[in-house]
Amino acid sequence: MASRTPAARSAANAPDSLRPQFRRLAVLGVGLLGGSFALAAKRAALAQEVVGYSKSPSTIQAAIKAGVIDRGADSALQAATGADLVVLAVPVAAIGPLLHQIRLGLADSALLMDVGSTKADVAEAAQQMLGDAARQFVPCHPIAGSERSGVQHAQVNLFDGRRVVVTPLPSNPSRFVDAATQVWEALGGVVSVMSPQEHDAAFAAVSHLPHLLAFAFVYAVARQPQGSSFLQLAGPGFRDFTRIAASDPTLWRDVFQANSAEVLQQLQMFKQALAGFEAQLRQGNWTVLESLIRQASQSRRDWASPTPADDVP
Repeated sequence: MASRTPAARSAANAPDSLRPQFRRLAVLGVGLLGGSFALAAKRAALAQEVVGYSKSPSTIQAAIKAGVIDRGADSALQAATGADLVVLAVPVAAIGPLLHQIRLGLADSALLMDVGSTKADVAEAAQQMLGDAARQFVPCHPIAGSERSGVQHAQVNLFDGRRVVVTPLPSNPSRFVDAATQVWEALGGVVSVMSPQEHDAAFAAVSHLPHLLAFAFVYAVARQPQGSSFLQLAGPGFRDFTRIAASDPTLWRDVFQANSAEVLQQLQMFKQALAGFEAQLRQGNWTVLESLIRQASQSRRDWASPTPADDVP
């Protein structure tokens, strides 16, 4: 995995020479990520105009009123037609159909990106739906977000100092990959480059499985006869551990479907580790149990210590 630190530590202070310039940015899916992308792009002066599309007219109205976008489009095709930067900020299962809808309106020089949590399926969808135009599509995944959704939660600084994974396709000319990298750096991101397959294997471990475990844990507690009483006693530890269990169910269903093989592999590794902890608990091997806990605790502390690539002011 290759990493690139932004040439400008603050997108707001980046010299104009470091910022790519677009005439029109089209954001397809004006929710938390799409809305935040639009706000950050405006802050960085990346585009002269920001056009948004959403299936919900009320979402577009709210986005215009909040200054997230300049105007709305009646269809995805209308939004993408004439745009030289198109960002797909929709659930991963919707990316393929959306690419099919907009393909006839794409300019030959337009840069397309997505913000999905899985990449191998998105890369395949782009190649199937766009044909030769797939060369213009650079799959991306900003490691930013929230359990909250909707344009009302969009944040101009959502990507500041956050890692963004760019997963180029074999057909991508370097100029499109470079442009995608420059866009994310202008928005404050720290770019890493890897293949779609490497991405999906890594994020099954550090993102997808943790969400599955959080969902399952809350389900297990809530389904107990005394679940409601237990939940009334829950404190900060429970809140921290289960925060992501409040995430969008449809979005995560799509993620698990798209990356099921990798998630299942990580689930098996977790079950093996959990069985080890359970065995020590059943056998009363408290010294061994403490050793396992200590190893996990140290790994967590090591991860939390900032590295040069992550320590972005």
